[in-house]
Amino acid sequence: MAEITAGMVKELRERTGLGMMECKKALTETSGDMSAAEDLLRIKSGAKASKAAARGGSEGVIGAFISADGKTGALVEVNCETDFVGKNEDFLAFSKAVAQLAAEHNCTDIAALSAMAMTGGTVEEVRQALIMKLGENLTIRRVAYYSTAGRLVTYLHGSKIGVMVDLDGEEALGKDLAMHIAASKPVCVSKDQVASDLIEKEREIYTAQAAESGKPADIVAKMVEGRVAKYLAEVTLLGQPFVKNPDQTVEKLLAEKKAKVNGFTMFVVGEGIEKKVVDYAAEVAAAAKV
Repeated sequence: MAEITAGMVKELRERTGLGMMECKKALTETSGDMSAAEDLLRIKSGAKASKAAARGGSEGVIGAFISADGKTGALVEVNCETDFVGKNEDFLAFSKAVAQLAAEHNCTDIAALSAMAMTGGTVEEVRQALIMKLGENLTIRRVAYYSTAGRLVTYLHGSKIGVMVDLDGEEALGKDLAMHIAASKPVCVSKDQVASDLIEKEREIYTAQAAESGKPADIVAKMVEGRVAKYLAEVTLLGQPFVKNPDQTVEKLLAEKKAKVNGFTMFVVGEGIEKKVVDYAAEVAAAAKV
């Protein structure tokens, strides 16, 4: 039997929003398998799926650059170890310069980007010099590049969330949509872009939940499809209520403005990376026993 630690229970509570005892029981039943425990709780309680942005991650910033004509641009995530270094002027300048290089050279390959020249040497040489200067490991984690016949608009929420929107429409609308995306976190533009495996996983969860209601099979089937439709509206940009006017969906807003979103990218610093939590009290206690 796997040991169920307080940290595991805490993580599952953060993912599901459920009580400590429920989470501990689910982890016990699944022998400590976090993903299986989350699914089990969702089946039993209807808890929503966890969101990657709510989980811990490494520190760093999102760098963004858009050309003067608004046709090409790039977002980059550059990580460091502490928030203190994440606010360092040299680190911030490096992140912005890397984003500009990626945009100007149509680059999404980190190895190729690292070999490019910039002030002070190659990107990799400047990165290594910053590591020596700042005393922390720095990494370029991911890059998104855009080239469009429409217009690119970007929004940075501080330096932790970055959104780039490719649209046919006015810049002001693009800014509103970028802020909406940062707040509402859709996974794609429209429901036809949602990965089939994600839909099937949701359908399995909803089927298990509905089956516990004891209703007839045909009613269960309708309940499941209704929940799937609701899920698709929640995770797609077009299906979401617009943050500035919740009575109107983004799809209706775009139709009203005769505009179209061709695509978007949102980076959240540390998204999907588990952040190491150091228990200093435990370390001291362990050291005292040596």
